[in-house]
Amino acid sequence: MTWVEIISALLGLSCVFLAGRGSKYNFWVGYLYNIFLFCLFWHQHLYAAMILQPVAFAINTFGHWRWTHPKEEERSAADSSSLKVSAMSRGKWIAAAAIVLSGGCIWALCLQHFTQDPAPWLDSYVLMLTFLAQYLSAQKKWECWIVWLIVNVANIILYIASGLYIMPIVSLLYLTNGVWSLLSWRKKMKRGE
Repeated sequence: MTWVEIISALLGLSCVFLAGRGSKYNFWVGYLYNIFLFCLFWHQHLYAAMILQPVAFAINTFGHWRWTHPKEEERSAADSSSLKVSAMSRGKWIAAAAIVLSGGCIWALCLQHFTQDPAPWLDSYVLMLTFLAQYLSAQKKWECWIVWLIVNVANIILYIASGLYIMPIVSLLYLTNGVWSLLSWRKKMKRGE
């Protein structure tokens, strides 16, 4: 256990808590979280998770813009300067699943051949699902919480297998927050918020 893991845990919990409540401030905490996770995963040789952080930083920036600059038809009924929660179409779900399955397979094969990643397949699919969850979060799609629940279960397994101590506990707390957020965002979506 290192101080980077402890700070990462605190930043991650704060970020997810704020996102689950629809707070725009989650993005500022998220920027710091990405930086600390990059350092943590580099040290643990979790290269897919490490590579995720610069991309996650970019998605976070995109989400920050989307949440604070909605189009007219996307505005929340509770706050016209905020993006409202919405749902994905079935076609977009099918496309997302195809991208996750193919991208995860390709990345896992690369990790197997070019790195010492201790769990290349799990690490790769967690990466692809995290990209999807982050993209859906940036678009304020309520289904992002379904994907986050899957990611958190997988992360618990990955972190334990990699010898991390605090991050599995953090993922368990994320899991709890994810269930609450899934229900909360569903209610917001029905109210047009």
